[in-house]
Amino acid sequence: MSKVRIGIAGYGNLGRGVELAVKQNEDMELVGVFTRRDPSDVKTLTGAEVYSMADAENMTDKIDVMIICGGSATDLPKQTPELAKKFNVIDSFDTHARIPEHFANVDKAAKESGHLAFISLGWDPGLFSLNRLYAESILPNGKTYTFWGKGVSQGHSDAIRRVEGVKRGIQYTVPIEEAMDAVRSGSQPELTTRQKHLRECWVVPDEGADLAKIEETIKSMKNYFDEYDTTVNFINEEEFDAVHNKMPHGGFVMRSGLTGAGESTHQMIEYSLKLESNPEFTASVLICYARALARLKAEGVTGCKTAFDIAPAYLSPLSAEELRAKML
Repeated sequence: MSKVRIGIAGYGNLGRGVELAVKQNEDMELVGVFTRRDPSDVKTLTGAEVYSMADAENMTDKIDVMIICGGSATDLPKQTPELAKKFNVIDSFDTHARIPEHFANVDKAAKESGHLAFISLGWDPGLFSLNRLYAESILPNGKTYTFWGKGVSQGHSDAIRRVEGVKRGIQYTVPIEEAMDAVRSGSQPELTTRQKHLRECWVVPDEGADLAKIEETIKSMKNYFDEYDTTVNFINEEEFDAVHNKMPHGGFVMRSGLTGAGESTHQMIEYSLKLESNPEFTASVLICYARALARLKAEGVTGCKTAFDIAPAYLSPLSAEELRAKML
């Protein structure tokens, strides 16, 4: 099989992660990075070519999969449907409440143009979504719990940075240990969103910005902070650079279920991730799904798909025979 030709739309933390992940996969090659900035101002980590986003439509025959690396708050709802008219695309849209709406918009654009699109891929949504599906299918009598962190949420941090008066910002999601212990005990507690996580925001404000307004805007942001106990901390750039210069993350999917006679036997499924770099790991997920997309497109599949629709074998560079021999 010829190499999968990758384009990257957007060159922030995730775009750089995708660039590096391509280098680790021998069946991939990077065609270039597409940016809304002046291409001459963008220096890539590997020397990859940089193009203006306006140039993308002239390169549709050179790219098998365009990986869209914008933010979920405002970029991806517009970019993914638009680019799906010209390319096969993948994104990591992670605003859970708006996934059905996003899916419908992308599915329409992809089907009308004969392209294939994968959305909401990464570790959550993505890998955690699969683990929730597996766990609930295996243990139908039970409860599922998802805990995130402690770590940096790219989507929530992007949302903070778009607030008027914010120069730089980062958000940490913090799971509440007492809640996790209660789940592991088998008691199947009823937990509200607020009881499971805290959100810690660290903000460098613009000079003269209204701090009270920034704090209120963040804390009341629908689908991001309004349902959580959220703290907003204002700091200077020196402290931001010294303390908040990494992007760790992780989390847990737990399913507490009952089986057997009288459904009295407690069973526990727990899946966890501990990540030193959220964007680099998310990029690695996107890259293996790019392989799957190229294979499915070769079979004539079009429209929009999620992690639920894609067989695991399509993710691996190994053949079906090799997978059966080495991994089954």
